[in-house]
Amino acid sequence: MFTVFNSIVDERIAYIKFKCDLDSCKGACCTLPGGRGAPLDDSEVAEIQKAITVVKKYLPDRQLEEIRLNDGIEGYVGSFATSCIDHKDCVFVFYENDTAKCAFEKAFFNNEISWRKPISCHLFPIRISDFGGDVLRYEKIKECKPAIMKGKADSMPLFEFLQDALIRKYGKKWYDEFKTACVGNVKRESEFQI
Repeated sequence: MFTVFNSIVDERIAYIKFKCDLDSCKGACCTLPGGRGAPLDDSEVAEIQKAITVVKKYLPDRQLEEIRLNDGIEGYVGSFATSCIDHKDCVFVFYENDTAKCAFEKAFFNNEISWRKPISCHLFPIRISDFGGDVLRYEKIKECKPAIMKGKADSMPLFEFLQDALIRKYGKKWYDEFKTACVGNVKRESEFQI
């Protein structure tokens, strides 16, 4: 572990090569079994409610019915998440061919909304816990094996792949310090392997 300002960072984030490969994983991070969808910051509930009218056109009837019942959100202040269909698909997922995609992100890239998607989705496979300050950890799941293989092939460090998401969450100054710390940790790791 290492620290960046008031955050504690899992050192694996500095070493792992990672680059999403949707053609191989088929959007598995949006369809993981477990009953709860994407964790939400409290402020994101209002963003979702504001964007629902735009993203509805991308969603199938089953998702629309779930959204009609509860706005697609469950939980309480400090512990909100998106709802799921059959304890699996995020309620805001639609399919293009056989790949799960995010309706918010589609609307964002079509310049229909200014909010991209929940920050927990944007940061995945980094997860954040709060223990009197943020703790960033790498969450390894078998469905992301193609992303690790693609990251290695393209020599893409996880911390660079998630640059936009990390700047969105913490700002450019934090990210610059984080990147410097990651590079320093990678150099130290390579010294141990000599």
